[in-house]
Amino acid sequence: MATPTGCVRPPKTAAKKKIRTGGDIRPLASAKPRTYGAIDLGTNNCRLLIARPKDGELVVIDAFSRIVRLGEGLHHNNEISAAAMDRTVAALAICADKLRRRNVDLSRAVATEACRRASNAQHLADRVYAETGIYLDIITAAEEARLAVLGCHNLMEPGNGPALIFDIGGGSTELMHVDINKHDVVIRDWVSAPWGVVSLTEHAPVAEDSLEARRASYAHMRDVTRQAFAEFAARAQRHSGKKLRLLGTSGTVTTLASVFLDLPRYDRRAVDGVSVPAQAMRDISRRLAEASLPDRAEIACIGRERADLVVAGCAILESIMDLWPAERVGVADRGIREGILRTLAMAGRDIPVTRREFRK
Repeated sequence: MATPTGCVRPPKTAAKKKIRTGGDIRPLASAKPRTYGAIDLGTNNCRLLIARPKDGELVVIDAFSRIVRLGEGLHHNNEISAAAMDRTVAALAICADKLRRRNVDLSRAVATEACRRASNAQHLADRVYAETGIYLDIITAAEEARLAVLGCHNLMEPGNGPALIFDIGGGSTELMHVDINKHDVVIRDWVSAPWGVVSLTEHAPVAEDSLEARRASYAHMRDVTRQAFAEFAARAQRHSGKKLRLLGTSGTVTTLASVFLDLPRYDRRAVDGVSVPAQAMRDISRRLAEASLPDRAEIACIGRERADLVVAGCAILESIMDLWPAERVGVADRGIREGILRTLAMAGRDIPVTRREFRK
């Protein structure tokens, strides 16, 4: 996989206290455990994890997540709006405060598809540094895929069959065919498609509030994602007839797993590592796609913040299950942030964020 690129250089005149971030990470010798921080600024969410090594693993000591909708409107004008910038800077200011309060020794903040596409991403990066002290590293799709795999591969269903990890984001979706051996993972093939829950929702809006219009919009979403995955799907045909394994890391799969489990509220402990029958995922996807926006908003673990975007995620998920027809879908409430933490904590060593592995 490619090494991180696109690191945004901070302006020389910035006056805020710097937060130390990493590019090329080397092992750090210290008498006491170091504290690490990871920020994932996506097209829809801003997420932070802070962790510290203990007994051969990284233990999360603080976390933060906020929906910022950084990519709102980006599909139409290729720019991050002023309102989205304001929301994002406000969220990153909270992250910066947590990093300082926790005395984080080393951290990394990455931005993904929205910043890769936006013509004014540098302006956002400069403002973030000036107002929060955080260096924003706009990473390639290859680095995004690598970090996602590092963060969640230990939740893959055991076995020898071909394994696929997918990450449905706000502005893009990554598919990674991987080989896994205990804590070691190798990416054999991968693709990044420019469709995520935000970009696809804006591309295929529902024309009117009717069942027929909702079905038409969903069918269009399925066609768009099917075409985006076509070349990867053709290569995946060589695995036809084999016992396939499938693992997803994204708000889409964790939300649908919550619906499958009929949780009254989101519970990471119940969702992270669970396995859901693929047909159940399809049934839930179709039900959500046909439901009205108010009806989706009333479903526990979806709510108003996710009700408008979850349908696009369902369309992408169904297209993935079409090209990789595994019997079950593994669910990971972990990904890029955990991949960052593992990279920061002693380069070259395998330190899982938690010991939990695949569960039925």
